[in-house]
Amino acid sequence: MLRKILRWVFTLVGVAAGAEVTYLLTIYLRITELFGYTIEGFSFVMLILFGGLLGGIILYFIAPWIINLGTRTTSQVEKILSGTPTNVILVGAIGLIIGLIIAYLISSGPFKIIPFAWLGTILSVIVYALLGYLGVSIATKKREDLFGLFFNMIKKSSQKDKDKSQKQENKLNPKILDTSVIIDGRIADICKTGFVEGTLIIPTFVLEELRHIADSSDSLKRNRGRRGLDILNKIQNELLIPVEIVEKDFEELSEVDTKLLKLAQIMNGSVITNDYNLNKVAEFQRVPVLNINELANAVKPVVLPGEEMVVQVIKDGKESGQGVAYLDDGTMIVVDGGKKFIGETIGVIVTSVLQTAAGRMIFVKPKSAVDKVS
Repeated sequence: MLRKILRWVFTLVGVAAGAEVTYLLTIYLRITELFGYTIEGFSFVMLILFGGLLGGIILYFIAPWIINLGTRTTSQVEKILSGTPTNVILVGAIGLIIGLIIAYLISSGPFKIIPFAWLGTILSVIVYALLGYLGVSIATKKREDLFGLFFNMIKKSSQKDKDKSQKQENKLNPKILDTSVIIDGRIADICKTGFVEGTLIIPTFVLEELRHIADSSDSLKRNRGRRGLDILNKIQNELLIPVEIVEKDFEELSEVDTKLLKLAQIMNGSVITNDYNLNKVAEFQRVPVLNINELANAVKPVVLPGEEMVVQVIKDGKESGQGVAYLDDGTMIVVDGGKKFIGETIGVIVTSVLQTAAGRMIFVKPKSAVDKVS
């Protein structure tokens, strides 16, 4: 059925082509004047119709040969392309397009000034064929270099975009406050120093949790909740850092910590907390965390073994004969053999320092005991 349709299509093309060729021969080449007379009016129309009919008959009979030739050519091209890698086909197509564009630019200018139109057309066809072939040939032979150049450009572009987005993220990264860090209170002093940049985000579900704590029947919880609300008022009214209250809530989630992490992911922000467990869950979910306790440990003075200090032993330790003292920043000092010095201020020498997740512990010995041994 398709072959019949194509045959009649070729016939119609032959009719049109025959009529057009007859018209051109009659009008422009004046071929009828060679025979001593001029065809006009009805005779001219009949001549055009005869030329179209002749062209249609010729293409009707040669159409099967053209269709078979096209089918064989298409099959061969398909067989060649099926064995050719996709990247070669893609690069070849791009090279062909570039070659044809260059050929168009060349042929659309100089060839138009040639006095013989037919010569300009022949030269244009040659230029199109030559540059199209060169485009495909060069592109396929240099495809490795082209792919390398292309991927390097993409890599550099993506790296620039990544660096730009990273800088923008660092610049505009909002900080979301956890309930525990608000109650702790140190966040206000840290913000006052100017070390925290960006907008402080206070979710409404955190405010709701603070309100519940402030309304608790337990006096300790009630005082902690009221302290948290006072800290928020101080941050909002006394400090220059921008504060934003976000009313977005996640009703399908029950725990406040889970809501905090979800909000941080949506806002592309960081969570400020001093909750050890929340810190670990946030790290697992790839959510940036600023831990106040880690900051406090980082800014504590460095103590090395062999250094001397003066401490006040205030209670006994877990092990037999140990005493416990504290520095001003709350660092625990374990005094070996310091139980007998409880209530006294003594000189000690640092023996070792232990860094734990909960903080830093310093182990010391009384200076008097070290002097006796030496």
